Formats: sequence, structure tokens, C-alpha cells
Amino acid sequence: MKYFSLLLAFLTFGFGNAQDPILQKDHPNLEKEAFAITRQYNQELALDGKQIILFQKKVEEFLIRREDIKKRYSGKRELDALMNMQTQETLEMMNILTQPQMDLYKKIKPNIQPLAEVDEQ
Repeated sequence: MKYFSLLLAFLTFGFGNAQDPILQKDHPNLEKEAFAITRQYNQELALDGKQIILFQKKVEEFLIRREDIKKRYSGKRELDALMNMQTQETLEMMNILTQPQMDLYKKIKPNIQPLAEVDEQ
């Protein structure tokens, strides 16, 4: 019985702390940016209370990923990675949004979250 209790405690602790390590770091600027982006989408999508929280967390998650991509890659590799990341973000938003919201999200996303900014020099 002692071993069973120890195993149960270990598994509870292990699974309880098995969160996304990317989101465990403190990113206050990205959290503010995610809030602002969510507010822009909310004006168009009319998210409910639960959707707002989930949407904001998802946006923040992908902002963190975007920063990581920008640190690791440049040029075409960066653009390809950002494109793949945005595709993944859109797919994951399907778990949060209703179908009409999703249709509108796909239309307005390029204006609110453009893929990349181009420096013209």
C-alpha cells in the first residue's frame, strides 16, 4: 500500500507539472501584445468569456513561438517557419471558435496578424 501511495503521489505531481515549458517563462510584453490582439479580434468575432481567455492564451503561445523562430532563423527559412506556424495557429483556433467565427477569423487574420513585415531599403 505504501508503494501504491508513493506511485500515486509521484504521478499526480508529474502530470500536474507537465505543462508547456514555453508558456512557463514570463513574457509580460507578449502577454500585453496578446491582450491587444485578442481585443482587436473580439471587436469582429464577438467572443464569449471562455473564448476570450482561451483565444488570448493561444495567441500568446504563438507569439512566443514567433519570437523563437525570429531568433533561430532568417530569410526564407524564417518566412517558411512563420508561415507554418500561422497555419498551425489557425488550425488550433478551430478548437476555440465556432464555424462562423472561424470563417471571419480567416478573413481578418492577415490584417490583424500579418505574416511578416518587409523592410524596404
